[in-house]
Amino acid sequence: MAYADYKDLMDLTEELLSSVALEVLGSTSMPYGEHTVEFGGKYARMSMFDAIKHYNPNHAQIQALTEEDIQNRDLMVSIAKSVHVDVEPFWTCGQLLEEIFGETAEPKLMQPTFITGYPADISPLARRSDDNPFFTDRFEFFIGGREVANGFSELNDAEDQDARFKAQVEAKESGDDEAMFYDADYITALEHGLPPTAGQGIGIDRLVMLLTNTHTIRDVILFPAMRPQQ
Repeated sequence: MAYADYKDLMDLTEELLSSVALEVLGSTSMPYGEHTVEFGGKYARMSMFDAIKHYNPNHAQIQALTEEDIQNRDLMVSIAKSVHVDVEPFWTCGQLLEEIFGETAEPKLMQPTFITGYPADISPLARRSDDNPFFTDRFEFFIGGREVANGFSELNDAEDQDARFKAQVEAKESGDDEAMFYDADYITALEHGLPPTAGQGIGIDRLVMLLTNTHTIRDVILFPAMRPQQ
């Protein structure tokens, strides 16, 4: 989506999903398990940092945490272990923040919610925030306690992208199997220029699960993996 940013995508996602729910179900309200999900109106928006604080009101370390503290790895490891996260030695501060969020906040996001403020070290293709370069202009969209979409303002700075790819290579060499490879062709393309752009991916299977009140993805997946014949 050219000449747009992640906030434009959040607005578009609200319009899209409320329209889909109305077209498919005849209503913007729908049951999902023991809950009623409301697709109409404005969706909640909060940063990952704020969500962690909101859903851990009785955790003293988390309530005392500041945005500057997030870059203190020893502190983040301590908090992660206190909420029963099995910490990997190669995790960055951003990864630790995401794991704490996933353990303590994500399962509680039953209503449509945009989570913003993803750290740059776990968002290698997303533009840095103007307010705090530790974070990026990225969101993930949650319903029913699971991620349904991921979107961001695209990073169009070739030098920054080069550095991020190199950091990803180092992470992979340290044992992070999810880290990206260095894409030289992409860097060359960025050097030629990319306008302000935003993009997102929506998990269609997960969205269909919600619309059909289904709790197992294999019941809705369009192209399931086939086992090899013996």
